[in-house]
Amino acid sequence: MSRTVRRQRVPIALLVPAGLGLTFLVLPLAGLLLRAPWTTLPRRLTEPGVLTALRLSLETATVATLLCVVLGVPLAWLLARVEFPGRRLVRALVTVPLVLPPVVGGVALLLVFGRRGLIGSWLDETFGVTLPFTTAGVVLAEAFVAMPFLVIAVEGALRGADPRYEEAAATLGAGRFTTFTRVTLPLVAPGVAAGAVLCWARALGEFGATITFAGNYPGRTQTMPLAVYLALETDLQAAIVLSLILLTVSVVILAALRDRWVGST
Repeated sequence: MSRTVRRQRVPIALLVPAGLGLTFLVLPLAGLLLRAPWTTLPRRLTEPGVLTALRLSLETATVATLLCVVLGVPLAWLLARVEFPGRRLVRALVTVPLVLPPVVGGVALLLVFGRRGLIGSWLDETFGVTLPFTTAGVVLAEAFVAMPFLVIAVEGALRGADPRYEEAAATLGAGRFTTFTRVTLPLVAPGVAAGAVLCWARALGEFGATITFAGNYPGRTQTMPLAVYLALETDLQAAIVLSLILLTVSVVILAALRDRWVGST
């Protein structure tokens, strides 16, 4: 059965602000592309500072994402499948890093994992482990701000999954952990994958919590966003090149996940 699509006239009162909003979002990105040093781009991409920041960013974002998957998927399952007192409060606490200024998150991490922090002092005295201003600190800061993206995506996938498969597995004698690993995870695998990609992208672009908790040391804690910040003061062209890399990653991720957000047209 064919569907007739009627074209409607767009009111000018909506068209003008919509156009201004689109221009406001697109123009800065266009400016970045127009000002890019295309002739020297290959050489700049192979500069030691750029490669070091890129390598460190990819490594820390990947490790942070793995940490978020290990901790976040069970947390999402708990929120989606288990009724317990205070579940709404726990869900609210999980989403706090989404709205918390990243710098505040970095300060909070220092108060907990710093040398004189609640846990950091014990780690330092017992194991001689210091997290602030280390590569491990970068991973911790990125995981803190990125995990809510994974938890929200996986919880949504779990709520949308048909629970009858899990009930059937339970009637056949499967335990909750077996059902989770053999039935639930395969059902929500696309949601886990999408959440992991969003989590990785957020970790890759993290700035505030990282510079506050881990510092800005080249080769150790200086990720690409921090390198952009530093390059703005000394070499604008290098800052543009680093920004282009981050922009490319963002566009690729949005293109890959577009169908999950807006569906096919």
